[in-house]
Amino acid sequence: MKIVFNKRDAVYIQVIRHFKQLIAKGELGPGQQIPSRRELANDLKINPNTAQRAYKEMEEEGLIYTESNQPSRVTKDKALIGTLRNEIITEAVQAFVNSMQEINVPLNECVKLIQSNYEGGDEQ
Repeated sequence: MKIVFNKRDAVYIQVIRHFKQLIAKGELGPGQQIPSRRELANDLKINPNTAQRAYKEMEEEGLIYTESNQPSRVTKDKALIGTLRNEIITEAVQAFVNSMQEINVPLNECVKLIQSNYEGGDEQ
């Protein structure tokens, strides 16, 4: 696992965001085992307490669960995963819309740009 950390956000928040993206994209499937807190801390070169805090928050949100002494796993709640995916999509769309509105790009031009870039073309 690799995360490029920024200096603006707390590291544990960035770890949670990364896991949310992996879950939303399906790279971490329902019930799939995730690294232990210690493994995560070693892999990412972060403080073990930071990994612990990220896992605790994700457990509180229902994104992961840990049963007794078993490894932590991704939630099996498909509705929660769907909601998470929708939240991530909405955030990305809102960031794009805000950027386009700041520079006064008309909606029809935005739609053309999206279509062109989404389909892999260079048209503008």
